[in-house]
Amino acid sequence: MSKRRFKLSKISALHYFKLFFRSFLLIAATVLYIIGKVKHSDDTFGGYEKQPAILTFIWVVFVIEMILRFFPSKLESMGCQKQFKKNFIPTESDIPKNQPFKITLLVAIVWILLNGAIGALYFAGIIDRGILLLVSLAYSVCDMICILFFCPFQTWFMKNKCCGSCRIYNWDYIMMFTPLVFIKNIYALSLVAIAFALFVCWELSFYIHPKRFSEETNACLSCANCKEKLCHHKKQLRGFLKKNRHLFSLSGNRTLGKILRRNDKNK
Repeated sequence: MSKRRFKLSKISALHYFKLFFRSFLLIAATVLYIIGKVKHSDDTFGGYEKQPAILTFIWVVFVIEMILRFFPSKLESMGCQKQFKKNFIPTESDIPKNQPFKITLLVAIVWILLNGAIGALYFAGIIDRGILLLVSLAYSVCDMICILFFCPFQTWFMKNKCCGSCRIYNWDYIMMFTPLVFIKNIYALSLVAIAFALFVCWELSFYIHPKRFSEETNACLSCANCKEKLCHHKKQLRGFLKKNRHLFSLSGNRTLGKILRRNDKNK
């Protein structure tokens, strides 16, 4: 009997598109930045950062993404839509089981420390504005990787079942644009401002309506009612790694053996 073939949901397809788009921005910006440094150019990204059309286009894309989060949308995952009343299906239980405050606080502290160190490097003159922008773009790519493949916050901190039950799902944009806090630019600061507003609305919703954020009290978050199946991609990756763990181990041992033999010859 053949296994049932997994069908890519519309939301998953949209997330893959975001992954490719953001990856393209990161790669293009990195190449332009390196070329500029090699040529000792005064322009950070080959002068493209001075083009209003390009800046406005990228700015509008991220602004639209964030604006959609303020309202119920079929284009977004339930993970960031569960705060809305229309997505609340009461269960028989009246006691929500959400992640403890100390865990979310730990995530916030770790993130602040990480980006505080990046900010310190910037103000010390070790890195420039271009690096801050590249870090922000790298965060945007990692955001999609967290949703589709592997999320360190889910695995190491939150221990939540999936993105649908994620306590900090709508922290993604404020985390993504954290490095832009250090840049005095209307495009950068406006993105930070909108992301912060989204974060505040999310946190207020959590404290006012905690039942909407827990699978125990909101049936909309159950696997049976899930339509996007974003967790399937992570399960596929874990299954592939588990299935081929032996091959990876052999490959690693061969590589290590080659390195050791090469070192012996050089002695």
